[in-house]
Amino acid sequence: MRPLSEVPPATARADAGQSEAAFVEHYPRLARLGYLVLPHSLSRDRRVLTAHALAQRSLQAARGAGPVGGGAVPLPRRPGRAEAADPGYAYVRRQVLRSALAAGRPVRLRHLPRRAQFPPLLPLTWGLRLFPHSGGADELALEQRLSAVSGAARAAFVLRGLEGLADCEVRRVLSDAGVADPHAALMEADGVPAAYALLASPEFDPCSLQARPPDLARRRRHLRAALAGLAALLVCGALLGLPGEGWSRGSLSAPLYARNPAAEEALDPGALRRVPAAFWQRSPRTDFTAWPTRGDRTEDIRLLRRALRVWARPGGGVRTSATPGTPVGPPMGAPQLLYAGEVGQSAVVLFHDGLRVVRYAEPRDADPSKGAALDFARVDGADVTSAGALVVERAGGSVRYLTAPWVRRVRVRDLLAPDREPRALHRSPDGVTDPLPGPATAPGCRSWYAVELADAGAVRLVTDLGELAPARLTSGPPARPHDVSGRAEYASWARTACLLPAVRAHGVREVNSWVYAKQPLPEGDGTAQWVCTRAETWRGTGSRTLAQFQAPAGRPSGSGPPGVVAARAENTPECGALAPQVLAGVLWKSRGGRWYVLAAGSGQFASLTTSGGVTARVRGRLLAVRAGAGDRAQLNGRLADGSRAGALR
Repeated sequence: MRPLSEVPPATARADAGQSEAAFVEHYPRLARLGYLVLPHSLSRDRRVLTAHALAQRSLQAARGAGPVGGGAVPLPRRPGRAEAADPGYAYVRRQVLRSALAAGRPVRLRHLPRRAQFPPLLPLTWGLRLFPHSGGADELALEQRLSAVSGAARAAFVLRGLEGLADCEVRRVLSDAGVADPHAALMEADGVPAAYALLASPEFDPCSLQARPPDLARRRRHLRAALAGLAALLVCGALLGLPGEGWSRGSLSAPLYARNPAAEEALDPGALRRVPAAFWQRSPRTDFTAWPTRGDRTEDIRLLRRALRVWARPGGGVRTSATPGTPVGPPMGAPQLLYAGEVGQSAVVLFHDGLRVVRYAEPRDADPSKGAALDFARVDGADVTSAGALVVERAGGSVRYLTAPWVRRVRVRDLLAPDREPRALHRSPDGVTDPLPGPATAPGCRSWYAVELADAGAVRLVTDLGELAPARLTSGPPARPHDVSGRAEYASWARTACLLPAVRAHGVREVNSWVYAKQPLPEGDGTAQWVCTRAETWRGTGSRTLAQFQAPAGRPSGSGPPGVVAARAENTPECGALAPQVLAGVLWKSRGGRWYVLAAGSGQFASLTTSGGVTARVRGRLLAVRAGAGDRAQLNGRLADGSRAGALR
């Protein structure tokens, strides 16, 4: 059991004069005491200088403290240590112990560091290394044993052996010096063999020293490096002051980025544009400019400043991504703050600068060793149909959205299960949804989750294609696309969704899929559908078009396999608003084992022809001709206005 404090403080009242007299008389013992208690991880020459610095600081503390102590009657000491009863000496000894113990503690950012934890400014030696005279094997063994225990245990051992104090006094002195558990320190000191006589050895005397030179070769290298650095600094300063290309007043070029007033404003968190919560209700535009500033860290200036600086100058530890055609340069002035808050395990900031949405994400504890992420997405020309949501987090195969303020309801729909009712998706008060599985996370494309965003006028279907802005899914002819609705359109999308990875991470704004023809199959094998799927991008160029052949599934409607891609093209006007016509064909095998060339065109076609391995001509927009296995045919058509058009390719 830990003993109670046996006695009250035993120091009598002492003034600065008594402390100064004790300091002068017992200076060698105070320096030795500090040398023994200091951490042995320090080099011997640094321990010597630090021990002298601690002893000298104890006198400064005594002069500033005035009378010290508690006025109680001193306790009996062991014989031979009568000078320790001097209250002035007791005070300076306590100061030396307290500083030596503080010097052994690591510097932590959460606590204000003490002076003793830094190397002393004085005393100081230049060009010499000072250390005590070497002892014998016994002194070396004691040095090693003392280095293996804590600073408090070393202090307890030294107070016993060097000062001759009883254990009750050792506990009191350690407690006065700031040791939290003096009893544990004494028990740890019991593990060191009681070779107290060795403490008086010259090995531990910082007042009897030897002088040796330092590493002269390393000193010369450091001196040359310092002189070279100083010369380079002077040359750079002179060059920067030169006219022409420098920073002179007559230069035509602007200063560096950090010295440009507009750029400095872009990096100022206080200059961020913040939109009130109800502004969208009276805004003339319904797009990202009407989004209010949301999140629980919108007033975290340090987070916002880090996000802006990383945006302007991303370092090596930042993972950067951008949709195709999106510039990744710094902000072009003070951007709009859309969101700043904690989502999952990350702190996320979303900006909008009129052209782009920028997402900055870092760990919640802001640990720079874990890196950060910076994502860019082009969203110019957004409107109410395409500004309904943004991806705020994508982690562990799941995705979270930040929805627009005008979105009243959010539901999740599995596109591969068109007959299944969508389920509600919960949102926080800031508009952040719960995580939901990302599209096609199940192996083999067994599910594809899309999100229904319902506002006052419509229900829009969007899905994640690996970018900040989800893509809107529509149906209908290119001239009149509309939001997906009805059992037939959901059933068609059920056989199209697994083809969406072909347009993933391509800067897609909208994907329209529509049935442009239905064809009765030869030999009574049912009716096939021809579907055109076109992905439009935010940048205008780079559209991708797929023509599908969807044979009868042979299973309940809406549960068939994905369609077969009959043709694909990129940057073509076909199947789009400017050129809505589309023509494609496939080589198909009937249930009876016979091969046919099948082709279908959209309503604009008046006739179709094939040449090459298979030759045929039909009036209308559907073609079915017997062929052989491996036959190839070149497909063409004529539109109702008499112009010719080829197949999609």
